[in-house]
Amino acid sequence: MILELLLIIILVAPLFGLFIGWGRPWVRGMYSLLVALFPLVTLATLYGRTIAVQYAHLPFVGIDLSLRLTPLSWFFGIAVAAIGLFALVYSFSYMKDQKRLDLYYFLFLLVNAGILGVVLSGDLFTFYILWEIMSIATFLSISFRGGKALPAGLKYIVFSVVGSSAMLIAIVSLYVSFGMVDIVALATALSGATVGYAIFILVMFSLAFGIKNGLLPLHPWLPDAYTESPTPFTVVLGGMLTRLGVYGFLVVMYGMIGLPLVQRMSFGPVNYGIILAWIAGITILFGVFVAVFHDDAKRILAWSSIGHGGYMILGLALAGSLTLAGGIFHALNYAMSVSLLFLAVGAVEYRTGTCDLTQLGGLCTRMPVTFIASLIAVFGMIGVPLTSGFVSKWLLYKGLILDGHPFLAFIALVGTWGTVLYGYKVVHNVFLGQVPEQYKEVKEVSWTMRAPMIVLSSLIVLFGVLPGMPLKAVSAIQTHLGVTPLDTRLFGVPKALGELNTLNIFFAVLAAGLVGYGVFSLARRSKRVSQYDNYAAGARVPVGQYQHSVKFYDQADRLIRPYLRDRIDDFYAWIAGVSTGFFEQLRKIYTGNVNTYATWIVLFVAVLIFMGLLGWKP
Repeated sequence: MILELLLIIILVAPLFGLFIGWGRPWVRGMYSLLVALFPLVTLATLYGRTIAVQYAHLPFVGIDLSLRLTPLSWFFGIAVAAIGLFALVYSFSYMKDQKRLDLYYFLFLLVNAGILGVVLSGDLFTFYILWEIMSIATFLSISFRGGKALPAGLKYIVFSVVGSSAMLIAIVSLYVSFGMVDIVALATALSGATVGYAIFILVMFSLAFGIKNGLLPLHPWLPDAYTESPTPFTVVLGGMLTRLGVYGFLVVMYGMIGLPLVQRMSFGPVNYGIILAWIAGITILFGVFVAVFHDDAKRILAWSSIGHGGYMILGLALAGSLTLAGGIFHALNYAMSVSLLFLAVGAVEYRTGTCDLTQLGGLCTRMPVTFIASLIAVFGMIGVPLTSGFVSKWLLYKGLILDGHPFLAFIALVGTWGTVLYGYKVVHNVFLGQVPEQYKEVKEVSWTMRAPMIVLSSLIVLFGVLPGMPLKAVSAIQTHLGVTPLDTRLFGVPKALGELNTLNIFFAVLAAGLVGYGVFSLARRSKRVSQYDNYAAGARVPVGQYQHSVKFYDQADRLIRPYLRDRIDDFYAWIAGVSTGFFEQLRKIYTGNVNTYATWIVLFVAVLIFMGLLGWKP
């Protein structure tokens, strides 16, 4: 009963919110907060439980609709609920001066409800319906501001429709073949299916989930959608909605088709998992290095999301105990890190009115909480020790090497170097150097915007120092999916797996910090000078400019940019142009003139008569 109640409340509550909060911002805010808090508290109380319940029967097709709570759905569900709550609290200040806020909060809560409904679905029919609700609400949220946001939303919905259509084809095929849509029942039925049929089903679902996850070459919707969305919604979009692709792959590959059948999808030494892993590897490289050469902070994070989605797919594609644990854990780590960095970028945008890195600088003393949050978020993305990203990437690297994939391990490592480059660029250009004159009076944002950043920063460090807490849930997921679970400890993994002990790392970092502090304390006291009393490359920095190094990737940009052009997006644009031209010509058939239609009919009959004379029979 608890799952049905949860789903009903989160789906119906956004609609009630339109009426309850109409013209009363304070009431609307409190109501939205309670609606967002409810699934978080409910799921927290259900930790460790497995629940399956049938909530409806459709007699005209003979199927039962169900909800199911598993370790996998709980893991993703609690992350969705938490990040949605943080983004909602952040919205109270960030969006307060915007128009149509009743619509904004309605769509915000409906998107969260759709995501939670998807991860709690026990059958493919429920999964598909809630997937579509989520997609439509996401389209409207992306397009919320109008202007450039509308084409971004349209691009998203076109790709989403393609993915949903592929998913629907697979669901209908499974229903026709087996007469059922229950995921657990289908797992039993598909165990006896042919490899060819299983490949068809997996490819159709992979198309849908690959689009949602921004996997190359299905990614073109993502950069514009992230850039044009309201920043609080981008937190949800980048934090968890995009990662539904990872959840979908796990459900279909492991939970429904099953790992034994997936491993039989091979052609000599090449199998489905290897192909998917190499696509993920290419996605990593392309995503992170395109991010390096952008100057809009939100667009950088969009390409970062594409690249890091590749890490997650890489982990689950190879199905090793370490790699799978690393891929699942990285989904959580990156969700926290990218959400935190979007919150920080949004705070800077809120105070300065821009996300253009070339126009910013020196804000670390004006916005210290935002600066520290950005630093921790970037460290989490890179995988610096004592952050959760270090553990997830360590598991991936270790698993790739032990499983005999050194080239993929090298690609993942190079991707981390790309993350260092764009992460440093964001922190450097926003917070270091001189403060532009127009921002010298900038202040830190309100507590409703700072609090989510502080909590997410704390979680990234907590799970970096005590990784056993989330890894215990990851091990339960592996057991549920039929994979050998990862043996974990509170501070890492045991010696048998290469011994990762974050407690030792913590004390090593602490000792190094104390030594460094002692050395610097012996030095002469620093002298505060004007921000313009400094030099770069031996030349005085002109007043009013940030610093000469603001374009410090320019040389590499000129050399590499021609090879990093998103030609896949150009290809889709070419298809759209050709299609538009074709249908514009086809549209001319419909002139509204009866004589023209009569002519078409006569020509059609003449063609049939001619074909009959040639001996053709219908």
